[in-house]
Amino acid sequence: MRIPCPYCGLRDAHEFAYLGDATVKRPDPAAPDAEQAFYEYVYLRDNPAGAHKELWYHGSGCRSWVVVERDTRTHAIAGATPAREVTP
Repeated sequence: MRIPCPYCGLRDAHEFAYLGDATVKRPDPAAPDAEQAFYEYVYLRDNPAGAHKELWYHGSGCRSWVVVERDTRTHAIAGATPAREVTP
């Protein structure tokens, strides 16, 4: 799989570390249901088939976080954006 790093260009996926779903939001620790919310945040994740946004770290390159748009069925990558430019 080749990932188009916004800074370095097209690179092999082995240069990157996968973090996971780029669309989940960390729960508020001050919320009354924080314990249950954190349990669901850590352990109950969806595993979608199809287009998906993921966080990847380019550790063997520019050392930047990137949001990659990838189809989980085919591994086809539609693009990548610097994580700091993506609204949570």
